Amino acid sequence: MSSQNKAFNRRFFLQSAAATGALIAAGTRAQAAWPDHNIRLIIPYPAGGSTDVLARILADRLKDMFNQSIVVENRPGAGGNIGIATVTSSAPDGYTIGMATVGHFAINQFLYKDMPYNPERDMIPATMTWELPNVFVVATDHVPARTLAEFIAWAKQRGKTNFGSPGVGTSPHLSGVMFVNRTGLDAVHVPFRGAAQTIPAMLSGDVTFAIDNLASYSPQIQSGKMRALAVTSAQRWPTLPDVPTLEQAGLKDFVVTSWAAFVVPAGTPRAAIDRLAAAMKTLAADADLQKRFQVAGARCIASTPEEAIAYAAKERAMWKDVVALSGAKAD
Repeated sequence: MSSQNKAFNRRFFLQSAAATGALIAAGTRAQAAWPDHNIRLIIPYPAGGSTDVLARILADRLKDMFNQSIVVENRPGAGGNIGIATVTSSAPDGYTIGMATVGHFAINQFLYKDMPYNPERDMIPATMTWELPNVFVVATDHVPARTLAEFIAWAKQRGKTNFGSPGVGTSPHLSGVMFVNRTGLDAVHVPFRGAAQTIPAMLSGDVTFAIDNLASYSPQIQSGKMRALAVTSAQRWPTLPDVPTLEQAGLKDFVVTSWAAFVVPAGTPRAAIDRLAAAMKTLAADADLQKRFQVAGARCIASTPEEAIAYAAKERAMWKDVVALSGAKAD
């Protein structure tokens, strides 16, 4: 084993061990009959986005399963850090839950100089909740390419081009950086506040392409206004069976998914964590719920806390390098 791989494995172990230590500490506390009153669910992004839509679907189902109201609060700002900091600073009693995404686990700490929470120490992922691919899209009326290879050839012949994203440091932005670096395109990043702004810019021809969350672009793809050239998942996506993966389209080792997890403050009783994880496992096995998620461009999943911790550590190592490649910084 190379010294580089040894260093990675040691770093991965230490990161996982630190997070697992907080989880074990949570298990030393007892809590009876959780939940016995309303639960607050913090969504760290604005209303109407994919995270908000999917989280509210889960909240509605959990309400019935727990026989308690789930009070949803949108707390956007600072790449979602404001909302997650609200969670980590709350009482560790199981009654404040956050909807954290890959950015909170594995990206923001490399973007922001001052983080209001430590993702490995201050929050515990009770369970993963969903994953969705990014999709490489172009506006049908402005880009003639029908395959990724055709797009790359067209863009290189054209010279300068650009790509849009919902903001600096998001997985769509970093996916674009990876793509430009791998293909050698001369492309400039154009950040927006969200897909709701990126899409009109693409439809008007001001932005050439995006590698953004499928959930945000499904309606445009279905209407024919956007053309999907590839998805960033490991396998073809069920709702886009004719669209190849990036590897099938010619770019190997390019797998990116936007994923999310329910998180609670460190110190939350293990009994509450386990019940939330068990509820999510039940939901992920529900065929009707899976269909709702597929329509929205996502896949409902579940995990143990330990599995989520290990996955976050693996993702953290990858995104650290991509953020460095991008040169992105956020205040």
